[in-house]
Amino acid sequence: MNVSTDAPTLPASELARLDASFPARDVAVGGGAVVSVRECGQGPAIVCLHGIGSGAASWIDTAELLTPQARVIAWDAPGYGSSTPLEAAAPSAADYAARLGQLLDALGIESCVLVGHSLGAITAASAARSNARIRRLVLVSPAIGYGAASRSEARAKVRTERLATLDELGIAGMAAKRSARLVSDKASEHARQWVRWNMARLNDHGYRQAVELLCNADLLADLPPPMPVRVACGALDVVTPPAACEEVARKCGVRLELVDDAGHAGYVEQPQAVAKLLSESLAG
Repeated sequence: MNVSTDAPTLPASELARLDASFPARDVAVGGGAVVSVRECGQGPAIVCLHGIGSGAASWIDTAELLTPQARVIAWDAPGYGSSTPLEAAAPSAADYAARLGQLLDALGIESCVLVGHSLGAITAASAARSNARIRRLVLVSPAIGYGAASRSEARAKVRTERLATLDELGIAGMAAKRSARLVSDKASEHARQWVRWNMARLNDHGYRQAVELLCNADLLADLPPPMPVRVACGALDVVTPPAACEEVARKCGVRLELVDDAGHAGYVEQPQAVAKLLSESLAG
């Protein structure tokens, strides 16, 4: 059963800002598939991958801060926005990474800093294993996934709960009732509006595929060989808490960087801090 819930909306001024400063377009990537991207700025490329409950538009505040020094590109993952879904019912991290590689080809990007937030970190790490164009990797509140054999019980529980919530509430209901978990109690109304709006724009099929990715992936086993990498996490993150992100940082051989006064969607809640981190990564 779906609960009838009005879809969250953004103020007209915010929608106008999005269209003006971070417009969307569909990029053909071959085989009749397209990837929807939002882009702004000029210079070296920073490519941003969102998490399971979000979309390309969520990067707007961070992207605007980086515009003077970088070409910022954010994708809607396969099955999100107007991006063509992947063919498999349960696509792997490598499947998402291959689609990202097609996008980099289509955009003519020869070198980039790749940023993965939450579930996007799983795709980013997989892509960095095999794509020499990715010169630096930034993982923000990375999701580890439930694919490890030791997490089989949790994997079944997460799959059941995620899909049951979708079936019960629908996309709009999830956005209204669950999006607040992505930010801290200190979040501004601006940040809350954006996470609600982005979650309300999810597509049922794409979200179900992403749940399978979350359940079957194992980030710790799929991290790339040694390369320049940074791992950050909102200090108040309750979705991928600092202790879990610390494990990722340790496996990468780097220290975990905490974003103060930020929950899971730290780049929405504290865009200045995340933009500074990405600017430093761009400079090396």
